[in-house]
Formats: sequence, structure tokens, C-alpha cells
Amino acid sequence: MSEHPIQPADEVPHGAALVHGSLDHSHADVDRHVKAALLVFGSLLVLTGFTVGAYFLHLPTRAAIALALTIATAKGTLVAAWFMHLISEKKLIYWMLAIAALVFIPLLLFPTFTMLGAITPR
Repeated sequence: MSEHPIQPADEVPHGAALVHGSLDHSHADVDRHVKAALLVFGSLLVLTGFTVGAYFLHLPTRAAIALALTIATAKGTLVAAWFMHLISEKKLIYWMLAIAALVFIPLLLFPTFTMLGAITPR
């Protein structure tokens, strides 16, 4: 066996699955991951239904945008946490994501702030 956590293809037993560098995933472990993925998928479907339902509430524009962004944030968090495997990451990745968000959000809002004088309220 090699000293690396991921074995070369010629050393992997026939029929074994390589997932995150490990070959010892039990049937129960795989079932647990499949159930979690299906639960997240179902949650995304429900949240998509909420987004469609929010359209029919005929909310004021600002409230509709706030509701849509809240639902989109929940969906994005589910996707990032489960399908991008961020739920099991170390704290360093969270600090990197927070710093990126703190830099990105002002850049996103910069055009709005520069146009505040030109925008007239209705």
C-alpha cells in the first residue's frame, strides 16, 4: 500500500468506491448520505414552491424582494452546505467565505451608492 490517503487505481480493490480518499464506507453510511441528499432536494423543492407562492401574495415591491432574497438565501445555504460539502469544513473556510462576502457586498452595492443623487423616489 502507498502512504498517500488516496490509493492509485491499480491498488484499489475491484468494485470499491473512492469517496473522499476512503474505501471503508458501510452500506448504512451510504444510506445516510442518500437520505440527507433526498431531504435537501425535497427542501429545495418546497422552497421553490414558496418562491412561486410568494408571487401570488401580491406584496409591495420591497417586501416581495426581501421575501424572495430570504428564500434564495435559504436555498443557496442548503446547496453550499450539503452539495458543496461546506457543512463539514473547518473554520478556516468559513473565515475565507466571510472575508469574500465582506469584500463582495460593498462592490455589489457601489453602483447604487454612486447613483443615489440621481435616483428620485416615486
